[in-house]
Amino acid sequence: MDFDTALLRAFVAVQDTGGFTRAAERLHLSQSAISHQIRRLEEQAGTALLLRTTRSLRLTEDGEDFLRHARQILAAQDALSRRFQRSSIAGAVRFGVPENFMGARLPALLAQFAHLFPAVRMDVTVGTYLDLQKLVAADALDLAVVMALAGGQDEDAVLRRTRFVWAAAHDFRHDGTQPLPLAFSPAPCMHRQVGVDALDSARLDWRVAFTSPSQQGLRAAVLAGLAITALPQGDLEPGMVVIDGQHGLPTLPAAQFQLVWPAASSTAAAEAFGQLLREWSAAAAI
Repeated sequence: MDFDTALLRAFVAVQDTGGFTRAAERLHLSQSAISHQIRRLEEQAGTALLLRTTRSLRLTEDGEDFLRHARQILAAQDALSRRFQRSSIAGAVRFGVPENFMGARLPALLAQFAHLFPAVRMDVTVGTYLDLQKLVAADALDLAVVMALAGGQDEDAVLRRTRFVWAAAHDFRHDGTQPLPLAFSPAPCMHRQVGVDALDSARLDWRVAFTSPSQQGLRAAVLAGLAITALPQGDLEPGMVVIDGQHGLPTLPAAQFQLVWPAASSTAAAEAFGQLLREWSAAAAI
């Protein structure tokens, strides 16, 4: 038997609002129309779903079981509608993202957004945290993912939490007779600043043994055993190990990826992409 979803919505509305009058207001129908829909639903179900008196309204045993199934059906129907609904939102979204935030998952995110909002053009800029922050401040990007040290930020803007660690090759050796070799990107760089501040506070003897603006270049130097580096824990690759506490290395701070916007009002397209990005980030954290 196929139940009309309009009747199911009327039944759920009556239960949620506690009466026919408020259910009619929620669904923008008359009270008599709601009563008629509930009668039709009970006829289809072949059983009473509600016990009605002049003072109370409650579910029968069959009604309680029917309500559970009705909610599941309506939730599935709503999800299906959202999945295949074509949006009227158009325009462009200028999005900035660091290369270490989504990795291989970024194309799938962009593909889903393009399917949901086919009239929106995506312009994606991959850059460093500091460069992306500057582009947002200059209104050259509609939104961007950047990294910041944990604490003080709007919780709604936080996409993923992490922490910095000291990373080295699994066979890295240092006897302590020479300055500790470090691999960093050129300044200004957040990874470099976090590492240098910690090293200076610990008064360690260190030197920059390798410099590269490329994260892949730095990782290659670390994996070759030439130096150690400071990076977010999620950026560790096979062959790397965390060496926090070794060689006198101090603990590094917690950090988080967060979504930033220009000070001016954002567009509907940018808001839609930001919401999808939050949903993807929340799902990845589960």
